[in-house]
Amino acid sequence: MSIVDWDATELSRAIHARDVSCEEVMQAYLAQIQRFNPGVNALVSLRDTDDVLAEARECDRELDQGQSRGWMHGMPQAIKDLAATKGLRTTLGSPLFAEHVPSEDAISVARVRANGAIIIGKTNVPEFGLGSQTYNTLFGTTGNAYDPSRVAGGSSGGAAVALALRMLPVADGSDMMGSLRNPAAFNNVFGLRPSQGRVPHGPMPELFVQQLGTEGPMGRSVTDVARLLSIQAGYDPRVPLSSRDDPAVFGQPLQRDFKGARLGWLGDYNGYLPMDDGVLSLCESALGDFTALGCDVESCQPDFSMARLWRSWLVHRHWLVHGNLGAAYANPQKRALLKPEAQWEVEGGLGLSAQQVYQASVDRSEWYRALAKLFERYDFLLLPTAQVFPFDAQQPWLRLVSGREMDTYHRWMEVVIGPTLAGLPSMSVPVGFNPQGLPMGVQIIGPAQADRAVLQLAYAHEQLTQWVQRRPPACLESTR
Repeated sequence: MSIVDWDATELSRAIHARDVSCEEVMQAYLAQIQRFNPGVNALVSLRDTDDVLAEARECDRELDQGQSRGWMHGMPQAIKDLAATKGLRTTLGSPLFAEHVPSEDAISVARVRANGAIIIGKTNVPEFGLGSQTYNTLFGTTGNAYDPSRVAGGSSGGAAVALALRMLPVADGSDMMGSLRNPAAFNNVFGLRPSQGRVPHGPMPELFVQQLGTEGPMGRSVTDVARLLSIQAGYDPRVPLSSRDDPAVFGQPLQRDFKGARLGWLGDYNGYLPMDDGVLSLCESALGDFTALGCDVESCQPDFSMARLWRSWLVHRHWLVHGNLGAAYANPQKRALLKPEAQWEVEGGLGLSAQQVYQASVDRSEWYRALAKLFERYDFLLLPTAQVFPFDAQQPWLRLVSGREMDTYHRWMEVVIGPTLAGLPSMSVPVGFNPQGLPMGVQIIGPAQADRAVLQLAYAHEQLTQWVQRRPPACLESTR
């Protein structure tokens, strides 16, 4: 087993035990990137090799002196290209920001840097993170780790692919419409959307309204996800709605007995969601894994109109994207550089009234209460992570799912909006592959603020199934 095959927890242990130097770790990962990144285009804006090796040697010198910055000391890390990185180009996948170099780090970036991570570049994203297909006009398309001709998911697509192909030990991402969960499912890794406020987002100009997106962790093991969350999470005075809970709890062991735990299976919401052939059956077959852990699993449904939830989503999305991109849209030269889907979102926002926005927020609140009612009976809810398997990467988005027309560029990912709008912790765990060898995941959804409990159930499921270890991408096997 090579250095890049270790999960991040093993890697950190080996670095601190001096079994391997930080320079050796960096050399191994740079070689892996050189070997695989040209075929998938997951990592962009890579830093100069000599510079990152010099930082690795400095990390070794610190260890020689008995100093460690933290769990990530000497680990290579590439940051999602939506998060600001001081001194390193941050494009948001948009030609409008092609040469943008921030003067400060995002909060989550500053935290991993302070913990010892060596920033080596960025991970590719869709333009402004809009859509679950990672492509843009600056860097091109990111291919799936299991089949580069297929989509990687998004918007943390570059992060998930880099993780699956062992080009990163652990990865950060962000999630508004499944952007930590969908690419995790499509690449057979783990992605956690934390509870709202768990990971401070920003710093941003607007502190109170942007309550859909959140940053969070991805990993090849649940323990790695939890350890990265322990670094990302925690109160920051610049983000008044961030949680004051002690993030150190996520670094503690995750073992827990789930005998008698009650799980509610939401499925396709009684046929409301169209799904590719095989998605629902594969996810339903995974319910037996939870039963094997001692859980009681039964089907259930929220007392809420899913069409009403979608309408609420559209209003929130239009409103927030318009707020972010409205000024660019108003400039004809800049508007021409926005992809059609971004223009569509802004135009949707232009037509909204204050009453519509308020009603969408009321609907969102009622949805939260409907799920809270389910949590009176169930400890967790389960839901497929995606409605489709990874599709042709030449398609910007799916127009048809199971015979039903998709009326927006993101309708094919409607399954992920529930946890987002409710602000609940939701983690995608791998549950297997279809006959074509394409991965799928299931979301474990917990009650409000129950991030640790979600991680514990995901950990128990991982110990039983071991999908990441059992089915690595075939291209990795061919090089060993």
